[in-house]
Amino acid sequence: MTDFVPVRQLDVHRCLSDGRHVRVGRLAQSRQGVFFQYDDAYYRTYHSLSPFQLAFDTRLHAAPPTPHRGLHGLFADSLPDGWGMMLMDRLFRQHGIAPHDVTALDRLAFVGEHGMGALSYRPVLALGAIGEAAPECSLGELGEQARRLFEGQTDTVLATLAQAGSSGGARPKVQVYLSSDSTDQASTHPREGWEPWLVKFTSGALALGHEEGLCEAAYLTLAQQAGIETPCWKLITPPEDSPARAWLALRRFDCSERSGRYHMISACGLLDADFRLPSLDYEDLIKAGQVLCGSPAVGRELFRRCIFNLFACNQDDHSKNWAFLLDDEGQWRPTPGYDLTFSPSPYGEHATAFQGHGKGPPLKVVQALADQAGFNRWSEARQAIEEIVAAISGWNATAKALGVSLQVRRDIQQRLDAVHKVNRPLWSA
Repeated sequence: MTDFVPVRQLDVHRCLSDGRHVRVGRLAQSRQGVFFQYDDAYYRTYHSLSPFQLAFDTRLHAAPPTPHRGLHGLFADSLPDGWGMMLMDRLFRQHGIAPHDVTALDRLAFVGEHGMGALSYRPVLALGAIGEAAPECSLGELGEQARRLFEGQTDTVLATLAQAGSSGGARPKVQVYLSSDSTDQASTHPREGWEPWLVKFTSGALALGHEEGLCEAAYLTLAQQAGIETPCWKLITPPEDSPARAWLALRRFDCSERSGRYHMISACGLLDADFRLPSLDYEDLIKAGQVLCGSPAVGRELFRRCIFNLFACNQDDHSKNWAFLLDDEGQWRPTPGYDLTFSPSPYGEHATAFQGHGKGPPLKVVQALADQAGFNRWSEARQAIEEIVAAISGWNATAKALGVSLQVRRDIQQRLDAVHKVNRPLWSA
């Protein structure tokens, strides 16, 4: 493809919870960078989409050069991470376009209306069939194509997989609509009676191999028992010829029951925190959640998730794994907890720190976080910690019931025991 012309301007639209679309404003790109301006009608009628880093007015706002590669954090959230970016780059190459020639606005135009959250971008960047509705195919086909791509067995990207793979994260996954009667057929576009789901595929190249989905399902069960809100989920049985044990499907919490959307922003986009680096602290996250949502209960909710990550050895707790939803009336709330799974780091350090401590936070630090979170007394926070520890102690039984192998259960239990030993003073004090 030799006639590729970079995108210079994009109209930004927001889908409301009832399915109506409203124009938010315009993005423009020049040699000086990327600029955004809210539409006057949106400014007079609706609410700020990024209250901390983007002034809510009708002036022209330049995007900071970092940490979002020259985009405002609000819009950088619409772009995929490792997996989706790989799909995008390979598809550009298939059409004769070098990825280094592709701008941030080009990528937003490619995402179009297929990103997470309520924002969409027009005009859509058309790469052959990608500008059109990709053909429907079975979930089994998507899963096998995703696995082969992830494991390096093919370089060819299906149009449907490219449209469905624009979500965040490094692991293979798709955003699709599934029939309530069958999980075999998948569509990248809404259909009457079909529900929006995020399906996470597995690969032998992942740390937990083809048991990734089973282990995350177990963790979601433990989190629910620990009093943490999680997305609605289910396990999908792959085709018989697939090496996968099970695929984890999560019902999208950014989609309303009325075929609309809720605006979503991650802590990464909200606070301009680089998710690739340990750039976030739980103290800042709790404060931001309380201010944004205007609710003391939000602080306690985030504290529970913080402690769950600590004791469950979920150390990949970076700033993109925390997010907030905005309803049509302008009220913010935390999303359900997602990406809650066993994810140890090479050095045992959390991506989000505990008042500067990457691991083993001292008692006084956790007490300070509990105070910031709005607990009236330490005894209340300690009870919450005890409930979380008790829930995580059910790992082996929960994982066994879901079909996790004995060896994987033992390996994870060993790490959980070590983490509990180090952090025992937090609930025994």
